[in-house]
Amino acid sequence: MRELTYYIGVSLDGFIAGPADEVDFYPVTPAFAETLGTELADVQPTFARAGRGGADAPVTRFDTVVMGRRTYEPALQVGVTDPYAHLRTVVFSSSLPDSRDGNVEIVRTDPVERVRELKAEAGLGIYLAGGAQLAGALIDEIDRLIVKKYPVIVGEGIPMARFAFAPVLFELEEARPFDNGCVVLTYRRARA
Repeated sequence: MRELTYYIGVSLDGFIAGPADEVDFYPVTPAFAETLGTELADVQPTFARAGRGGADAPVTRFDTVVMGRRTYEPALQVGVTDPYAHLRTVVFSSSLPDSRDGNVEIVRTDPVERVRELKAEAGLGIYLAGGAQLAGALIDEIDRLIVKKYPVIVGEGIPMARFAFAPVLFELEEARPFDNGCVVLTYRRARA
């Protein structure tokens, strides 16, 4: 069974973005970007992989990305129909029209059902790119978390996930500090 991994950056107070989708407050250093860009190259948008000289590099960890409409829209606004062209792209939206890009699937039905179908297929892992609504809907399907915890408090914004109170326990596998004060935390869903 394939795993669903939610890879996300968050502030110390648990926000993935500011109230107007701001993310420019996260401190990123060249060493931090280089390390994560190399180790987690599959989750880099295709333009970022190309900038690193790895646009055609084979994927090693993930072969599918799932995201909500709000995560997908910034690429569309600049004319990019598939920001992760190196991955199979699944976008959950009730308002977007069908994509003319053959690599992009727009899903208007239950995200849980579709993700379970994807997990049952053969292949590499599935990368959940966001956002909060989709992460909340898929909380019971998330097998792993890779959380970039940045040393900044923002006060308000978009939370890591939105769902009704229902605590979900994860076990820490690794904690790695970086020169920008960020700690990358890797968690696996706790075994019952």
